[in-house]
Amino acid sequence: MPGIVGIIEKARLPNPSLLLQQMVKCMAKDVALCAGTFSATKLRAHIGWVSRKESSDCLPLWDEAGNVCLLFSGETFSDHTPNGPPKRVANPFDLNNANSLLDLYEELGHEFVRHLNGVFSGVLLDFRENKLLLFNDRYGLGRVYFHENDQAFYFASEAKALLKVVPALRAIDPAGLAEFFSCGYPLENRTLFPGVHVLPGGAAWIWKADKETSRNAYFDPTIWENQPTLSSEQFYGRLKEVFTRIVPRYFSGPQPIAMSITGGLDSRMILAAMRPQPGSLKCYTFGGMYRDSVDVKIGRSLAQACGQPFKVLPLAPDFFAQFPDLAAEAVRRTDGAMDVTGAAGLYVNRLARDIAPVRMTGNYGGEILRGITGLKAQRVDESLFEPGFVRHLRNVPNTIATTRRAALPSFIAFKQLPWVHFAMLALEQSEVTVRTPYLDNELVALSYQTPPELWRNKNVAFRYIADLDPRLARLPNDRGAAWKPGIDLNHSRSRLQYLRGEFLPKAEYLFDYGMPTWLARIDRFMSPLRLEKLFLGNQKFCHFRTWYRRELSGFVREILLDPGTLSRPYLNRRYVEQVVSSHVKGEANFTLAINKLLSCELVHRTLLDK
Repeated sequence: MPGIVGIIEKARLPNPSLLLQQMVKCMAKDVALCAGTFSATKLRAHIGWVSRKESSDCLPLWDEAGNVCLLFSGETFSDHTPNGPPKRVANPFDLNNANSLLDLYEELGHEFVRHLNGVFSGVLLDFRENKLLLFNDRYGLGRVYFHENDQAFYFASEAKALLKVVPALRAIDPAGLAEFFSCGYPLENRTLFPGVHVLPGGAAWIWKADKETSRNAYFDPTIWENQPTLSSEQFYGRLKEVFTRIVPRYFSGPQPIAMSITGGLDSRMILAAMRPQPGSLKCYTFGGMYRDSVDVKIGRSLAQACGQPFKVLPLAPDFFAQFPDLAAEAVRRTDGAMDVTGAAGLYVNRLARDIAPVRMTGNYGGEILRGITGLKAQRVDESLFEPGFVRHLRNVPNTIATTRRAALPSFIAFKQLPWVHFAMLALEQSEVTVRTPYLDNELVALSYQTPPELWRNKNVAFRYIADLDPRLARLPNDRGAAWKPGIDLNHSRSRLQYLRGEFLPKAEYLFDYGMPTWLARIDRFMSPLRLEKLFLGNQKFCHFRTWYRRELSGFVREILLDPGTLSRPYLNRRYVEQVVSSHVKGEANFTLAINKLLSCELVHRTLLDK
């Protein structure tokens, strides 16, 4: 995957250049990537990069005098122009025309990072001042892992690069693992590996020769928190102006862009804001094996209403044969942040890459505009683990309670986004460049001014769509609601729409992840009827409960009943065997536990044991 790596020496290392090359090689696995390294002797810094081939001749980026060097990974959609007022129309950062960022640094010094707007990480070296700046975006989605010991400070866009050169890190951190089993992700900038940490969002860490490291943040969320709350009409007027203005900047740049559409409102808001010319924007929706989902049906209707080409990218039956490799690759690419269900995401995003290298999405719209939260602890069967590990599980709710004390917008932007949503973003970014306008700094700042009555309210989104493109507002969303002026959408649906919008998703959940043990036993008895096919595929395109029983049961047994897996010191061997047997036979539903157990074992096999 594209990214940055580096070693900043404290004591003389025997061969730092070799270590750096090993770090880079860990990240440059894809033939579509290329890499390079160089050393800054006075700073005792050794820096490397991995980039896509189309931008390889632009890294590293130097000013004309050869005094300033920039390594930048990601994209920024900045408003600031050096020596002039902010531009109202800005282009994304393009590696083939990057002098603007170096010019911005010449004007503002290391404060230039305040004006960057996107998901990114980078390293800047100023040889006039013998200074190195390590930075990332204010949300921390442009993730940088680091480790520090008496010899050096190591950093990389992928944790595996650190594991490669510091053998002591090749272990499992109990606190991070407990959070992974309970929440699906480590919290508080932890990782699964002891001594490997995540650079906090908005970091601007500076090293100067023979001076203490300055570990500052260039952005303080209280700046946004101290804004006044707007009235409903004020907020809507401001949202309409801001969103309409910022969306076009995310469609600029030389690379082809395709639109990923769902049945929700967030991708629809983007279509309404852009009003693309007929036939100018390829659109697609991820689909499943059993039937056209609600997302597919609505996506097709939206594309047709806009006059755009549309394609379904299905999870085909060959997915099962590919699953062992895809699951291992999903875990390896994301350094264990994504569990094995990411195999499906990897499969469909490879199809998306064949359509266009840039994927425009409505990701994070519900979180930023409606305050949807997803960071929570799930009940974990403690019988899976040895007693010594259980105490770490029981501490997770306390950690979450402390985290939730932040104001809702800050909790979402600076905790939920980098912890909950990073894994899927990292997986998708390994195949395509993912863009969304919902992380625009100006829009996120506006979300802090949302009046309380508009949180978790879809009326604003529907109103915006109706104002800009009434055709799109008349189409129902994935819950069967459509725009009717002056009517609360929650009470505007017919009984049939309510049935489709509320009952079918719940029935699908009940036949998939959420099936209780008593129903699993009935389902086992009636399995020849395949009742799940009446419900599965209406909303989701992944159905791992049934797949682990049938198509993937051999893989589950092979991995989880392996003596090496069962000997992991934190697992209760006999209970794991019981979980596998009960689920495959259909006597119980252990889908979530199997997801995590498989993922954890693949972390060992792809990142630690080798």
